[in-house]
Amino acid sequence: MKRIIAVAFLSISIGVDGQKKATLPIGQGVQEDFSFVFMTDIHLQPEHGAQEAFQNVIDKVNKLNVDFVITGGDLVYDVLRGNFNRSDSLFRTYSNTIKKFNVPVYNTIGNHELFGIYKESDIQADHPDYKYGMYERYLGKRYYSFNHKGWHFISLCSIDERNQKYIGVIDDQQLEWLKKDIARLDANTPIVLSTHIPFLSTYNQRYPKNKIREVPNELWIFNRNEILQLFNNLNLRLVLQGHMHWIEDINVQNRTRF
Repeated sequence: MKRIIAVAFLSISIGVDGQKKATLPIGQGVQEDFSFVFMTDIHLQPEHGAQEAFQNVIDKVNKLNVDFVITGGDLVYDVLRGNFNRSDSLFRTYSNTIKKFNVPVYNTIGNHELFGIYKESDIQADHPDYKYGMYERYLGKRYYSFNHKGWHFISLCSIDERNQKYIGVIDDQQLEWLKKDIARLDANTPIVLSTHIPFLSTYNQRYPKNKIREVPNELWIFNRNEILQLFNNLNLRLVLQGHMHWIEDINVQNRTRF
């Protein structure tokens, strides 16, 4: 039986009460309303109609009045097991395909973008594209930030390798960068985080698994408390998450939406 992949996306409006859109209160000092699209776990590949499905999404997004697109990781499927030619082809196809959007695309790295880290991989750790190398060669830095109309957006890399498996964690180098990045923000500046592996999710309560007793693991960010505490005195409004293939909207203390 042929398997068809469907790609879903969420249109988010900042400061606009629009129907069929997730809305957030506008932050202090923001002068303009805007909308953007968030899509995650695209899993672009030549099989299962994935390229056709993604093109349909692009066509629909291009008809919307949005300022940009944010992706939430697992952009391709998959490069964890190595195979340079296929992996390189996947990244090349994805990077060329997103050029068809009429607006900028801000990518977030997912676990399926870590090149050659699995035990069965034919890629050695000294390969220049190993782990983050191929992603950064095609799509740029694995973590970064940008500003848009008074809002501060941060795209995080929530995945690292341990014992030839991926785990959810914000590494020390990135943590130091993040501290410096948010140190220059005014306390009222509204902030949006994009991460692949979740900080917070209801999935594990609904579908508990024995393996989540292992810490760190691949289901949540191991040092999430340390990261989220950095925002205690800041205006963190929205955390965009992927990985679980699970649609949820968690409102924490009427302050931050996950």
